[in-house]
Amino acid sequence: MIKAYRSSILRFATQGVPRHCAVFEEDGLLVVGPNAQGQSVVQAVGSYRDLKDQFSGVATEHWPGRIIAPGFVDMHLHFPQTNVMGSPADGLLPWLENYTFPEEKRFAEADYSAREATFFIDELLRNGVTTALAFASSHTASVNALFSEAHARRLRLMTGLVLMDRNAPANVLNRAATQGVKDATEQSLIDSEALLQKWHGTGRLGYAITPRFAPSCSAAQLRGAGELAAKYPEVWIQSHVAENKDEIQWARELFPQSRSYLATYDDFGLLRERAIYAHCIHFDDDDRALMRATGAVAAVSPTSNLFLGSGFFDYAGADRIGFNYGLASDIGGGTSFSPFHTMLAAYYAGREGQTKPGLSLSPQHLWWQHTAGAAQALGLDGQKGRPSVGNLQPGCDADFVVLNPQATPLLAHKTARVNSLDELLFALIVLGDDRLIEKTVIS
Repeated sequence: MIKAYRSSILRFATQGVPRHCAVFEEDGLLVVGPNAQGQSVVQAVGSYRDLKDQFSGVATEHWPGRIIAPGFVDMHLHFPQTNVMGSPADGLLPWLENYTFPEEKRFAEADYSAREATFFIDELLRNGVTTALAFASSHTASVNALFSEAHARRLRLMTGLVLMDRNAPANVLNRAATQGVKDATEQSLIDSEALLQKWHGTGRLGYAITPRFAPSCSAAQLRGAGELAAKYPEVWIQSHVAENKDEIQWARELFPQSRSYLATYDDFGLLRERAIYAHCIHFDDDDRALMRATGAVAAVSPTSNLFLGSGFFDYAGADRIGFNYGLASDIGGGTSFSPFHTMLAAYYAGREGQTKPGLSLSPQHLWWQHTAGAAQALGLDGQKGRPSVGNLQPGCDADFVVLNPQATPLLAHKTARVNSLDELLFALIVLGDDRLIEKTVIS
């Protein structure tokens, strides 16, 4: 069934530099309908004046004063850490020990995982996120619960069993088989492959091979994860790297044979296209070149990095060497599900110029990083026959948000006075939150 929506429309040109690639129709028409596979996609988009006669017989919803924009893409967040948000700590490692691990052990229970999955997906959709790459926990119950809920709500989601067989409390490490036939490391890899075969490609779901981070995994577990990645090149890989200096020192002590912390993952076959590494803060140019050469990408997590005092992602360095990145909330080190908070924090991180070159990220570039750019980094930009998300060009998945620029008195006061698209987008980024999202639509 074909549907049409009339409103202002924001989308992104498929060619051109990210900082200037936004396309805005003041009075636009978005037409969606099924493709040959039955998936609802954008059939046409443009000015209402140019398209209205062609689609005059299509039922049209009119949202005056609103903006239709692509659904947001969150490249990295932790499903089991919703209840950890806002917990005080002296840094990453104490935060993990005192708050994160005690909460994550609860996800061994299927009922608890199911309840939390419902709330987690509610929050994503309420904040306009329609595609997400998320960590579950080290328990199969958490993976099944999150996949089940996302499938029921038609969210495009990738997740996987967290691999961690050492350097954490026993109740959050991977477990051996109950009969004792398999050790915990071998069992974690068997469970990962079983979950992959069960869920990957089901509806809009995808599997992600998920070593928590190198210090939590033995060499045998990382080697097994790399073998899985080679066997299933279409799935994702997700982990963390170079978030703070204590973590880096720890990783270097555990894997001294590797050139760097990042190179440890490459040594085990875990850097390739569809490999997403959160943070990537403390890199040198050799690390940046390794990301570019392998096709691995960074999930920039600015609210988490600010909250934990980890540092600032070097945008200038990434662009100079040429590796890809996109934005992520990193719940629960991250402090908000809201993409507007994440984009604003990314602006702060870019501006910081004492520890790295500072720059001002344009509003269009910030928005692109959380939509079309993140989709491109995830390999979901329509290339090689894959789905296309994070944009509203013809053929893209028909996932979008309806924004109300008058959602708060301050937003209404400010947006009534803007004189350009950049001024409008920046006002929404700086002053927006979940109230700005009037509706999230997955057609």
